[in-house]
Amino acid sequence: MKLDQHRGGSGEPLVLIHGIGHTWRGWKPMLPTLERSFDVLAVDLPGMGYSPMLPEGTACTPEALADAVEQAMDDAGFEQAHISGNSLGGWIALELARRGRAATVVAISPAGLAHGRETGWGLGILRAMRWAVRNAPAPEGLMRNPVGRTLFAGPAVAKPWRADPSSMVEEARLFGDAPGFDAALEAVADCQPRGLNEIRCPVLILWGTRDVILLPRQGKRFERLIPGSELRYVKGIGHVPMGDEPELLCEAIGDFAKRRPAARPSPAPRAAEPA
Repeated sequence: MKLDQHRGGSGEPLVLIHGIGHTWRGWKPMLPTLERSFDVLAVDLPGMGYSPMLPEGTACTPEALADAVEQAMDDAGFEQAHISGNSLGGWIALELARRGRAATVVAISPAGLAHGRETGWGLGILRAMRWAVRNAPAPEGLMRNPVGRTLFAGPAVAKPWRADPSSMVEEARLFGDAPGFDAALEAVADCQPRGLNEIRCPVLILWGTRDVILLPRQGKRFERLIPGSELRYVKGIGHVPMGDEPELLCEAIGDFAKRRPAARPSPAPRAAEPA
């Protein structure tokens, strides 16, 4: 499977993984800074953005999505990489760390340890956002208006008025059209991360104090389960914060990457699986 992706910059490998229904384009505010220090690979997960769905009969679990990202890493020549993921992407980043593919992980509001009503709360907000963008009478006009962007993206983004209107138009369209959205949402609701205590690389968990989709209290659960992990709460950012405070997040990723030696490129990437 070939994932739609962005590759740029030079330096140590860095993989960026977005959340459910999103695309690699959500990292755009951070790319110019990150690419000054890293060889950046940002991917669209299967069934999201411009990437194809997983093969028929394959459940859209975080583990299956991690398989696809791992294949993209192999194709890029990354034996290991620094990995940063947001929401579902944070869960996938931690799964890749469990497999030994991460040099460091920065997980931004990672999904996976919601309890009880928290699960329904988060899923309900995501479904409502998707319904809104699919049923808005003039979605392009909505995204080009600061008030409209705030109404649509407010649950996920703390400062939606900062977003580039053209980028928001494309991202909203892809969010509404993502064929893998429902399957991934159902899979996430039915499982929990496994083997978090097996992770041996440095892990930094960042959580925005204005995250209303995955509540900040969930961060302490990851901190307890991942040996040696560090939890930081970041004031004033939301669930998808790459456009809220891009420089702050870039600094966190860059500084945390220094916790480990440079990741090694793979000498012989794994052959692509047949379509």
